[in-house]
Amino acid sequence: MTLQKEEEQKKQKKVYNIKFSVNSLCPCGNGNKYKKCCQPFHKGKLPKTALELMKSRYSAFALSNGKYIIHTTHTNNPDYTIDTTKWLQDIQNFVTSCEFKNLEVIEFTSLENEAFVTFKATIFCNKEDCSFTEKSRFIKENNKWFYISGVFL
Repeated sequence: MTLQKEEEQKKQKKVYNIKFSVNSLCPCGNGNKYKKCCQPFHKGKLPKTALELMKSRYSAFALSNGKYIIHTTHTNNPDYTIDTTKWLQDIQNFVTSCEFKNLEVIEFTSLENEAFVTFKATIFCNKEDCSFTEKSRFIKENNKWFYISGVFL
């Protein structure tokens, strides 16, 4: 194995349940490397805006980071459950069959403690187009943003 290949393998880390280089472009589509975009949120940094939270959640789905999805979902969300083991497995089952191709933010409106993000997610599940447009609602409690609900458009 060449030294260059060894270095590339060292850079490539197993992010959650898939191989993904922290130097790759972030799945959220910002055009930045993952390590300087959504990774800090996935490691515990709090998003300053609901838009940052929404993009980091999309990246978490794309990278199979179910724990981040769970920790950023409000307890009043219909999918919220205290059975996090089953919830995590449900997320894993979904993301392992899907390929997250693109995220397009259509509209973002924010108040002090509530925000809405309308976006289109281009996703293929089992090679079928499952893309959707959603208007997501976020609320801020104790200085932390949470996903509370979404409506498909």
